[in-house]
Amino acid sequence: MKKYQLNHLRELESEAIFVIREVAAQFEHPCLLFSGGKDSIVLAYLAMKAFWPAKMPFPLVHIDTGHNFEETLTYRDQLVEKFGAQLIVGSVQESIETGRVTEEKGFNASRNLLQTTTLLDTIEKHKFDAAMGGGRRDEEKARAKERFFSHRDEFGQWDPKNQRPELWNIFNGRKHMGEHFRVFPISNWTEMDVWQYILMENIEMPSLYFTHMREVFNRDGVWLYHAPFMKLKPNEKVEIKQVRCRTIGDISCTGLTLSSAETLADIISEIAATRVTERGGREDDKRSEAAMEDRKREGYF
Repeated sequence: MKKYQLNHLRELESEAIFVIREVAAQFEHPCLLFSGGKDSIVLAYLAMKAFWPAKMPFPLVHIDTGHNFEETLTYRDQLVEKFGAQLIVGSVQESIETGRVTEEKGFNASRNLLQTTTLLDTIEKHKFDAAMGGGRRDEEKARAKERFFSHRDEFGQWDPKNQRPELWNIFNGRKHMGEHFRVFPISNWTEMDVWQYILMENIEMPSLYFTHMREVFNRDGVWLYHAPFMKLKPNEKVEIKQVRCRTIGDISCTGLTLSSAETLADIISEIAATRVTERGGREDDKRSEAAMEDRKREGYF
């Protein structure tokens, strides 16, 4: 890796660690949202670095949709054991069973949107006043509007037109009772930065990110994993393809990429050459023109 790339990544690392330490300094009950995707994995490693040799002074929070990839859950549990971290799991299945949310029906049913209620309930239950996540501005236009410290009102809602200035990296974490903040320490990173950092730090990643054979079907130009709960339309058929995940979420909306990338270097080369955005294969983003912003306003990560 070239020297200027190393310097660039170290600057991003330093910025992220500064933000993470600011969260620990300003808030009483912060947490780190962990999805098992590459961004939250990098964020967890940065948090570990920020307080080494002490342990992270906050828990990892995972919102389990019940429709996660098995590899994601296995990796999550291994990481928690490796870091000696506390893990808190919010269950979408439990939210359904208690009547907090209603499960969608039909061919395009997904539990992704249902995570919002479970997340807000988990934040309220444990009295978290700040929730750090791996959101990046380059991912999607709604996320590009977020500041490092993103205020949420007592209903967990975000107002993009009323955000606090962050001049000279001075962050304002003041809030009223019942309000909280979402914090995005790797806001200024790109997808390429994340993968180059993973390569530089030799971070072990879930096997989902590397090419493997899987049963899939094509829906509206997106390859989806054929899980038992996924309903096929009459014109859809299951095929076995060599695929990998570029971004990981709920199985119902995680598009798979046809790929032969077997190593981190292969992934970096593939991303450098692609013309498709990282979230171009996310089925949940195709629901409306402003799908992500609408969900964020309601309290989605």
